[in-house]
Amino acid sequence: MTTKTNQVLMYRKPNPQAEMRLFCFPYAGGSASIFTQWQARFSKRIEVCPVQLPGRENRLLEEPVSSIERLVPQLADELEPFLDQPFLIFGHSMGALIGFELARELRRRNRPLPQKLIVSAKQAPHIPRSKPLGYDSSDEELIDQLRELNGTPEEVLANRELMELILPIIRADFALVDRYVYRQEEPLTCPILAFGGIEDPDVKQDELAAWQQMTAGGFFMQQFAGGHFYLFQENTDALEQIVAAVEK
Repeated sequence: MTTKTNQVLMYRKPNPQAEMRLFCFPYAGGSASIFTQWQARFSKRIEVCPVQLPGRENRLLEEPVSSIERLVPQLADELEPFLDQPFLIFGHSMGALIGFELARELRRRNRPLPQKLIVSAKQAPHIPRSKPLGYDSSDEELIDQLRELNGTPEEVLANRELMELILPIIRADFALVDRYVYRQEEPLTCPILAFGGIEDPDVKQDELAAWQQMTAGGFFMQQFAGGHFYLFQENTDALEQIVAAVEK
């Protein structure tokens, strides 16, 4: 019998030797499968837990959630059984925003905070995007936007049947980002590690550095060669250095 518990962490491989879990949140349009190779990169003390958001892969029959105010409490409920040992949170782009708000939601519930919050390819939450993603654009405009972001293979963009399945997820994720409104709260007490691509047109260096304002704990920032998807385009050096910083 499939439950919400094993749906949300479909690719998790339980590791009794692990000292902490690493919850990984994908970019807009992404799914948990983008993290399936990460366990081999981390030591056995880290259990990689890719988080599956509603509307994709094994959760395809669920409606994708287009509001962070709805999504984050749902994720906090679903991940509750896995907060029984220390954990870390990683998020790339949209996933960084989700991870940040999840940490704040856990604090509101008096639950444990992550040992570290690791954010990638996302400006600090209090800094608005310079250009909306355009969730209410036409299908063709959305496809052009995906092409501009350079994170989706051209053969996927050209496959009409596949895009009919993907576009509702993209539209919901873009809406989640475009409608996001930062609300002032006390800084988190956990350290924040911020990473990004030097050639990322969406996230400037000072916007990445502004994550420091979100924590009263330690802060570390590093940029790597590449654009918005630097981490998922054969940049093994970037992943190796991020793994080293996370495990430090």
